[in-house]
Amino acid sequence: MIREILDDVESRMTGAIHALDHDLSGYRTGRASVGLVDRLIVEMYGVEMPLNQMASVSVPEPQQLAIRPYDANAISAIERAILKSELGLNPNNDGKIIRLNIPPLTEERRRDLSKQVGRRVEEAKIAVRNVRRDALN
Repeated sequence: MIREILDDVESRMTGAIHALDHDLSGYRTGRASVGLVDRLIVEMYGVEMPLNQMASVSVPEPQQLAIRPYDANAISAIERAILKSELGLNPNNDGKIIRLNIPPLTEERRRDLSKQVGRRVEEAKIAVRNVRRDALN
C-alpha cells in the first residue's frame, strides 16, 4: 500500500520535473539549440507535422541552426511555420537548407526571459507541492 503511494508520488513528481525541463529547453538564450524548433509544427499538404519528422536540424555554429528538409518542397512550408512561431527568428533559405541566425539577447529580453523562467519554475514547484499534499491525505 505505502509502496504503491510512493511509486505514484515519485512518477508524478518526475513528470512535473520533466515537463519543466521540456519547457525550459524551448527558450531562446542567445545560443543555438535544436530544442528551439523541436516543438515547431509545420503544415504541409494539409497535414500538420512536427519539424523533426520532416527535416534534420543541426547546429553548425554556436549562433546558427541549419534545417535540412528531407523533401525539397517542404522549404517554403517550414519557413512559414518559423515566421508564424513566437521565436522571433528570420529564416534564410538557399534552396536546400534553411539557416536561422540566433541574435544575441538584449538586456530587456533577458529580464523578460528571467521572469518567464521564474514563472515556469514556480508552476513546477506548485505541481510538486500538490503531489506531496495529495500523497499525505
